[in-house]
Amino acid sequence: MIANHLTEPADSRIIIHTGRYSSVRMNIAVDDNLVTEALQLSKLKTKKELINAALREFIRNRKKLNLTEIKGKIVFREDYDYKKMRT
Repeated sequence: MIANHLTEPADSRIIIHTGRYSSVRMNIAVDDNLVTEALQLSKLKTKKELINAALREFIRNRKKLNLTEIKGKIVFREDYDYKKMRT
């Protein structure tokens, strides 16, 4: 099957290496407009930095979502005083 590049957005090819000593090469197509805008907003200099920052932010946001799932499900003792633990 031949891809129709006329209807797809402009893209960049990015190779991603995973791990320090072992690497898995992935060739992915990324929308150039998204990459350009993200680089401008982030003030990062390279696509590698951008991808790493995006992955860290994605993971951090997903972990926050998981914490919201337990809201209201934890029951504390009536004598529990979190302020005492800070001193």
